[in-house]
Amino acid sequence: MKDREERGQGGLDRRRFIGTATVAGAFLAACATQEEKPISLGPKMTLGPKTAPDGEPMRAVLIGCGGRGTGAAVNFLDSGPSLELVALADVFEDRVQECRQRIQQQRGVEVPEGNCFIGFDGYKRALEIPDVNYVILATPPHFRPEHFRAAVEARKHVFMEKPVAVDPVGARAIMDAADLADQYGLKVATGTQRRHQRSYIETYNRVMDGAIGEIVAARCYWNQGQLWYRLREEGWSDMEWMLRDWVNWCWLSGDHIVEQHVHNIDVINWFTNSHPVKAVGMGGRHRRVTGDQYDFFCVDFTMDNGVHVLSMCRQIDGCANNVSEFIVGTKGSTNCADTIFGPDGEVVWKFEPEDQGAAQEAYDMGANSPYVQEHIDLITAIRQNQPLNEARNTAVSTLTGIMGRESAYTGQEKSWDEMMQSDMRLGPAEYKLGPVDIKPEIPLPGVLGQQQA
Repeated sequence: MKDREERGQGGLDRRRFIGTATVAGAFLAACATQEEKPISLGPKMTLGPKTAPDGEPMRAVLIGCGGRGTGAAVNFLDSGPSLELVALADVFEDRVQECRQRIQQQRGVEVPEGNCFIGFDGYKRALEIPDVNYVILATPPHFRPEHFRAAVEARKHVFMEKPVAVDPVGARAIMDAADLADQYGLKVATGTQRRHQRSYIETYNRVMDGAIGEIVAARCYWNQGQLWYRLREEGWSDMEWMLRDWVNWCWLSGDHIVEQHVHNIDVINWFTNSHPVKAVGMGGRHRRVTGDQYDFFCVDFTMDNGVHVLSMCRQIDGCANNVSEFIVGTKGSTNCADTIFGPDGEVVWKFEPEDQGAAQEAYDMGANSPYVQEHIDLITAIRQNQPLNEARNTAVSTLTGIMGRESAYTGQEKSWDEMMQSDMRLGPAEYKLGPVDIKPEIPLPGVLGQQQA
């Protein structure tokens, strides 16, 4: 399969379908207006166990067998005792077989051939397997609302990857299904692993204790090099190419401000116990090879108390990289991840891992991995009947990213109320392999200026 080393654009049409650190800290603090009100502090969090307790067997199905889905299935199997992966589902057979082989090689788990389901409706057949009680959703985000609703209606506990939607209609559908999950007593985790990472939790708890005072400004970044892409191969239909190149198409991924930067946005929403109510953003496309997305975004989010949040994300090679969050308060500041600074920029607290030899980065896939911890916490909540439903919080963070995206795409200020009332739905009305009536139309904000000497 061709990847990012091969440059060029295939011939597919697309349209957006609408259907249903002291100086910076001091500067940001000085920019706070007198109309701003303090952000209320949220409840403190408890660190989860380092392995899930034993209990009722968890029989899981994986829906979406790409790299992240396969990784999530392995993380699930590593989370504790009495865990089984019993079924796989994906649109493409080669994805299912690659996933099946990797899981067998890495964890010695053999998923029966009869429990491997292919096609757009494969998830329905997987959910019908007897005694399944745990569902992993890892398809392209466009399909998340439909799959989540189906899993909840089937009375299954759910781990689903972020983001949870690509448009306002989908985000609100997740919120509705989250309420239904609560009614059924189901537990839900959503791939926002920073909320399960010990260093973030310890930092968060100190902020909730007032360690940095009242929050007056925040900023978050995901600036990195170009992400992967797939050039169209001979014999691929429009739909097959888009699905295999999904991370580059807005209707499938939501654009990278939603698909990737949602992690950082979610941290700001989490630490501020709030979410932005309006956005003014900008962005553009200069380097991307396939799809219809932007290469970069910069958004000024405003909270309901007047506090401003700077959001920046970029996927271009050869540029300055930065993946981080930062919050400024009246008594200090924090990087959210592991450090609290005093008013003069001095370190007043730093997270120290219990195991000094264990890696603690957000992407550590070994001991103490937050990717495993989120499954540990979900399984613990199921077996001990503890409250856990992250779907609404992640829907809010997803919709925050969508609000920023739509502001950048149009050049207009966008509000939270507008997003909550919008009937925007991205993507085709019917899912089948073949032609897709979506034209490659890159969003252009504003209007062309008319100037004459």
